[in-house]
Amino acid sequence: MSRRGKKTAQNASRAGEVRPTVTVCRGCCCGTAAKVPRLDHEAQLADLRTSLAGVAMVRRTDCLDACERANVIVVQPSAEGRKAGGRPVWLGQVNDPGAAADITAWVNDGGPGLVDPPDILDLYTFTPSRRVRHELED
Repeated sequence: MSRRGKKTAQNASRAGEVRPTVTVCRGCCCGTAAKVPRLDHEAQLADLRTSLAGVAMVRRTDCLDACERANVIVVQPSAEGRKAGGRPVWLGQVNDPGAAADITAWVNDGGPGLVDPPDILDLYTFTPSRRVRHELED
């Protein structure tokens, strides 16, 4: 990923560019107390939406088919980030408020292609199967 100046995703969206997209899985496993107890799943989603308002589109999806890694979040780059070489970043086991805060800070700074993610997010990053990646891009 390339580094750019201090340009943020919020500034990019003001310039009329497509914003990053944060897809939050809330299907059969992700988002359920049965699979991930002791986490307020709705509060996590609400916090992401509030923290990224005007910066990124946050969407909820039923299932990303990576149930063994619940809760899964995918950060897709903005148009500018994609031009700079950014690709979607899959994050699993995002079951801690600190992890969600690190994701929010990264996306606020520009996200994939524009700013390297914090090193701590390496612990959550994974590569899904080609089939699963293809389905998300459709």
